[in-house]
Amino acid sequence: MHPDAKTLWRGPRWTLALLLAGLSSLGPFAIDTYLPAFDGMTASLPATPVQMQQTLSVYLLAFAAMNLFHGALADSFGRRQVMLWGIGVFTLASVGCALAPDIATLLVFRALQGLSCGAGMVVARTVVRDLYGPVDAQRVLSQVTIYFAVAPAVAPMIGGVLFVHLGWPSIFWFLAAIGLLLWGAAWRKLPETLHPSQRQSFSAGHLLRGYRQMMASGTFMALVLASSVPFNAMFLFVLASPAFLGELLGLAPTQYFWFFCVSVAGVMGGAAVSGRLAGRVTPQRQIGLGFAVMGVAAVWGIAMAALLPPHPLYNIPPTALVSFGWSLLAPAVTLLVLDRVPERRGMASSVQSSVGSTANALVAGVLAPLVMHSMLGLALTSAALMAVGWLSWIWVRRRLD
Repeated sequence: MHPDAKTLWRGPRWTLALLLAGLSSLGPFAIDTYLPAFDGMTASLPATPVQMQQTLSVYLLAFAAMNLFHGALADSFGRRQVMLWGIGVFTLASVGCALAPDIATLLVFRALQGLSCGAGMVVARTVVRDLYGPVDAQRVLSQVTIYFAVAPAVAPMIGGVLFVHLGWPSIFWFLAAIGLLLWGAAWRKLPETLHPSQRQSFSAGHLLRGYRQMMASGTFMALVLASSVPFNAMFLFVLASPAFLGELLGLAPTQYFWFFCVSVAGVMGGAAVSGRLAGRVTPQRQIGLGFAVMGVAAVWGIAMAALLPPHPLYNIPPTALVSFGWSLLAPAVTLLVLDRVPERRGMASSVQSSVGSTANALVAGVLAPLVMHSMLGLALTSAALMAVGWLSWIWVRRRLD
């Protein structure tokens, strides 16, 4: 913690959580807002469907790669500076996307968006731990998750409305406006939470030693897997939603809204319970409870897929339960990741985010297309992704006692 943490943020904790959630939401907004305009952009630019898919892939790859460095930069130059630079570059990149005359230019600026927008998500976690002890930090991270969960629900709706009434460039002008608004809020309100005495050298040798130390630690990497991979147990259904909801469950596009509402409610409910449990039960017990909930959801989903024909009434609720379990465990396990290397929390957050983003990209590009047309395939793959995290947690849990 910063020695003067009590004086750095004088407002209510929920206001800090709201600001950090907004900064963290740039990533999801940059993905979900423009998805409803895919077909229109393909015709307008013009571009092929494969080229349009590359605008998502190049963003995800750039996001995953740069996430490995945002936290290390924040350990050396301060949380505030990295956050402001990241949001500023994202805002300019969004303007570039809005003005892109062809698909090649759009790909360049989408990559620049990916390189920059992860700063908010990576650095936000370290800001929380700089300012608060473990119990209060878990409560704040839980609040951040609650607010953050709104982004995936509202972003496609906003993007769809903007596309229909103002055309696809308006989506990226909207992202630029959001970036500018958040930059102004961060510039005015966000304090520098890294004490000068805690700054790390930015030399190549020092950075390489830090990365090597973390990646050579089985305990640290197991915690990273336990915190990052299980998210994909629910993200898989979001990625597969056109086939999952339309093809398998027979829902009309206007009915997709209910799936996202139920999933977001699961995330918010789990995060709320996580905040309530902070300080009342140990983080280890809370993480175990979250995985148990996800395990129940996995068994439910597999059983329904194997025994009954697809139906929204019993195929959608397990996805909400998966969301609930993940958000119940995520704040606690994230803090364990950060506290394994307290002198390099920014770098630890970077490694966590980079592993998570890489897993997201693999699920989006490889697993989802393979299983999205099979209810049983989706259920089994979701269970397998959850199991990777759970087995990692079982292994590392014994070493934390």
